[in-house]
Amino acid sequence: MIFPNEASAFQAYRLLHYYGISPEHLAIVGRGYSSPEHVGLLRPMQIARRKARAISLLAGTLGAIAGLMLVLTQGSGYPDLQNLDLQDFRSLSIVPALAIVSGFCGAVVGGLFGLFGEGTTVSVYRHHLNRGQYLLMMEGPEKLVRWGQEVLNQYSTSRSS
Repeated sequence: MIFPNEASAFQAYRLLHYYGISPEHLAIVGRGYSSPEHVGLLRPMQIARRKARAISLLAGTLGAIAGLMLVLTQGSGYPDLQNLDLQDFRSLSIVPALAIVSGFCGAVVGGLFGLFGEGTTVSVYRHHLNRGQYLLMMEGPEKLVRWGQEVLNQYSTSRSS
């Protein structure tokens, strides 16, 4: 959750602790508390690079396998490595070509997914931190996180009424 100031973030932290949520599941992120990097809140470009690298490796491997399968199904099966001729080199060149092309396409797709997927969410949180606001982050089992959300929602609606 996003809080406008340090006092409200710390008050929510104490409220969750009062309701039985251990401090090991909570982190306040902002000036004077945990840094975004310390809690795993990466920069959007870091996320895009990681996604691009992972999907590129996967796509490149699949492209190489597809190229090898294409070479094997094209004709006589495995080429004779002792007596390679020009035609065998051409057919074998399909394997690295497909690996490179599919790896490049995978990098582009992975970068876009990283930037416009998780990167967008991270950008929103970093924007609030840059404006001097605070984040209260909670991690743990889904039941624990839902309980914390219920406590904070009940608290925020009871204060505004």
